[in-house]
Amino acid sequence: PPPPPLMAAPAAEAKAEEEEQVELPTNEGSENLLRIRHSAAHVMAMAVQRLFPKAMTTIGPWIQNGFYYDFDMQGTSFEEEDLKAIKKEMTSIIKKNYPITKEIVERDEAKRRIEELGEPYKMELLDAIPEGEPVSIYHIGDEWWDLCAGPHVEKTRDIGMKAFDIERTSGAYWRGDENKAMLQRVYGTAWENPKQLKAYKQMIIEAKKRDHRKLGQELDLFSVQEDAGGGLVFWHPKGGRMRNIIETFWKDLHVQEGYELVYSPHIANVELWKQSGHFDFYKDGMFDQMSVEDEEYQIKPMNCPFHVLMYANQPRSYRQLPIRWAELGTVYRYEKSGTLSGLFRVRGFTQDDAHVFCLPDQVADEITAILDLTESVLSKFGFNKYEINLSTRPDKSIGDDDIWGLATDALVEALKRKGWDYSIDEGGGAFYGPKIDLKIQDALGRKWQCSTVQCDFNLPQRFDLEYVAPDGTKQRPIMIHRAIFGSIERFFGILVENFAGEFPLWLAPEQLRLLPINEGAVPFCDRVAKDMRKQGFRVEVDAAGERLQKKIRNAEMAKVPLTAVVGDKEVEGEQLAMRARFVGDLGVMSVTDVTAKMSRAIDTDTPFKDA
Repeated sequence: PPPPPLMAAPAAEAKAEEEEQVELPTNEGSENLLRIRHSAAHVMAMAVQRLFPKAMTTIGPWIQNGFYYDFDMQGTSFEEEDLKAIKKEMTSIIKKNYPITKEIVERDEAKRRIEELGEPYKMELLDAIPEGEPVSIYHIGDEWWDLCAGPHVEKTRDIGMKAFDIERTSGAYWRGDENKAMLQRVYGTAWENPKQLKAYKQMIIEAKKRDHRKLGQELDLFSVQEDAGGGLVFWHPKGGRMRNIIETFWKDLHVQEGYELVYSPHIANVELWKQSGHFDFYKDGMFDQMSVEDEEYQIKPMNCPFHVLMYANQPRSYRQLPIRWAELGTVYRYEKSGTLSGLFRVRGFTQDDAHVFCLPDQVADEITAILDLTESVLSKFGFNKYEINLSTRPDKSIGDDDIWGLATDALVEALKRKGWDYSIDEGGGAFYGPKIDLKIQDALGRKWQCSTVQCDFNLPQRFDLEYVAPDGTKQRPIMIHRAIFGSIERFFGILVENFAGEFPLWLAPEQLRLLPINEGAVPFCDRVAKDMRKQGFRVEVDAAGERLQKKIRNAEMAKVPLTAVVGDKEVEGEQLAMRARFVGDLGVMSVTDVTAKMSRAIDTDTPFKDA
C-alpha cells in the first residue's frame, strides 16, 4: 500500500538545521496540489499512449503523495528504462503548455467516441455512471482525452517540470478483482514546487532507513514466519519486553481512569456474528468457520460482541452506568497475501479495545474523558500533533434523528472542550453512529490513523441491551467503541519508525549493557546486573571474549542507550564507567548513583546525562 502523507522537514541526518525547513502540503489542505496530481496522472497516461500506442487506459487518481495510472499493456510489462522515457515524454507535454479543458457530452456521444478509440475499460467506466448524471470529458490539447469528473489545472505548465517524478511500477487487478485482468500500475509523485519534491525525496530516503521491517530484524524485535503463515507476528524476547512495557502502561492507566479489564474467548459460535451483523457486513474479512460438534464456530474478527454479551448477562440499573470495560483482545481477519505488510497489515493483531455503556446525558462527559485518556497515552510516546476528523450521519443509517443528534452534539462538545481543531466528513460516519478519528504525526511528519471514538446504536439494538431508568422503565444504553493504539502491532511498527529504533530509556528493551574488559570483571558485572534487574531495570552483560572496542560497537549496533565499561579499578571501587549513546563517556559513577540517575531519567523521560 502507498505510504502515509509526508509533511515535515528533511531528516536530521541530512543536517536539517542547515537546510530550509519545508512543510509538505496534503491533498486535503491544498486543492491546487490535488489538481496538479490529478492532471499529472492524465499527462502520464497521454505520454504512455504516445510511447506505447497499444496501451489501454483505465483509471488514474491522485493519492496521498502523488498519483498513479493503471494500463492494460497487452501482455507486456514496463521496464526501468520505460519509466525514464515516460518522464521525458511527460516533460515534453508539460513544456508545450497544452490547455486542459472540460467538455460535457451526451452518453451516446461518449459511447461513440470510446468505441472509436477501442477502449473497453473506458466503456465500463461510462456504464458505471448513473443514468441522468452528466458525462464529463477532460481534454489535453486536441490530442488526448479521458472520462473524468475533475478537478484539473488549466494548462499543462501548471505542473512544474521539475516538481514531479515517476517512482515505480507494479501489478494491479482491474477493479481490485483477482479474477479480472492484470494491469500495469505506474506511480508518480508531484508537488507545487521543486523544493517540496526535494524534501519529499529526502524523507523517502530517511523512511527507508527507518523501515520497521528492516529495524525489526536488525534489532531482533519480531518476525513474520512464512512457514507458519503470512501476516502472523512472532514477538522475539526484546520485542516482547517492549510489548509488555506498553501493555502494562496501558492497563495501569486504564484502571486509574475507572476502567475494568476484561478478557474474552478467541472463538464463538458463528450465530453470534450473525446476530451482531458482522457476518453480513464483514464476511469477506473473516476466516472460514470451523465445525465443533455439528455447530459452526468463528475465530473472532473483533471483540465488541463479547462485551455486549457480558453487559446483557445481568439486569442493569441506571445507577451502574457508565460501565467502562477495556481489553487487549487478539483478533484475526483475512487479508489477501499480496496486501500483507510487516506489522502494518497482518492477519492476527491485538486491539486495545474499550467499550463504554452509558446514559444519554453522560455521552459528552464520557467522550471528553476518552479524548483526555487518548492524549495521555499518545503523549507518553511523544505524539503530540494530531489531525482530527468528525464523521457524521450517512444517507443509510439506523437510529432516529434525536439519537444521532445527541451523539453528534456530544462528539462536537467534547472536541470543543479539548480545544482541538477538526474537520467534518459529512456523511462519513458508519451506518450505526458518528465517530471521531485521530491521526498522529511522527518524526518524519507522516500521519497515521490510530485512535477512534465511535458511537454505536446498532449493537445495543441487535442484542436488546437495556437498563432500568429512574422511573422504572427499561431504556436503551448508548454504547461507545474506543481504541487508542488501534492495534498493538501497527502502533509498535509506527513507534519503531518514529524513533528509528533509538527508543527512549523508559521504553528501550535493553537499557544498560555492562562491558567487562577481562574475565575477572565478569562476576562483578553479573552481580550488578542481577541486582539492577530486581529493581526493574533491563540490564545485560556482554561476557564475550572480544576486544572492548568490538563490544562497544556491538552495543552501538544494537542501539543500547547506556553502556558501562568495567575493569579492575571499577570492580575494586564498585563503580561503572558510564557511556551514553550519541554522547560518549560520562565518567565513573557508583552503582548506586547510576541506578538513581536511571530512575530519574525514566520517571522524567529525560536524557540520562541530564537526570
